[in-house]
Amino acid sequence: MSFMTGTIASFYSSRAVLICMGITAIVTIAVTIFCFQTKVDFTSCAGLFSVLGIVLFITGIVTAIVLAFKYIYWLHMLYAAIGAIVFTLFLAYDTQLVIGNRKQTISPEEYVYGAMKIYTDIVYIFLNLLQIVGSRT
Repeated sequence: MSFMTGTIASFYSSRAVLICMGITAIVTIAVTIFCFQTKVDFTSCAGLFSVLGIVLFITGIVTAIVLAFKYIYWLHMLYAAIGAIVFTLFLAYDTQLVIGNRKQTISPEEYVYGAMKIYTDIVYIFLNLLQIVGSRT
C-alpha cells in the first residue's frame, strides 16, 4: 500500500502532496480526538457503513464508465469528495472499534488488524484528497 501511494503521489506536484499530507494529518488527529471524547457510538451503525461502502462502490463504477467516454471534471471531483467523506467516517468507526468501550470492539489480541484498518482508511483519505487538490495544479 505504501509503494502504491508513493507511486501515485509521484504523479502530482510536491506542493499538492504536502498539502494533502497536512490535511490528512489534521483530519486524522481531529477524528481520533473526537472518537475519544464523544458519546456517539459509531460501532452500532455497522449497517449504515455497509451502505456507504456500497454507494461509494456504485458511484465509482458509474464514474469510471462515464469518464471512459468523456472526462467530466466535476464528476471526478464529486467522486473524490464522496470518497474522502466516506473514508473519514470509516476512520471514526475503525478508531472506535480499536478504542473499545462501545457496542462492538476489537479484541486486544487483534491489534495488528485494527492498526491495518486505520492505516488503510488514512491512505484512502490521502489519495482522495490528492485527486481533489492535485488535479488543479
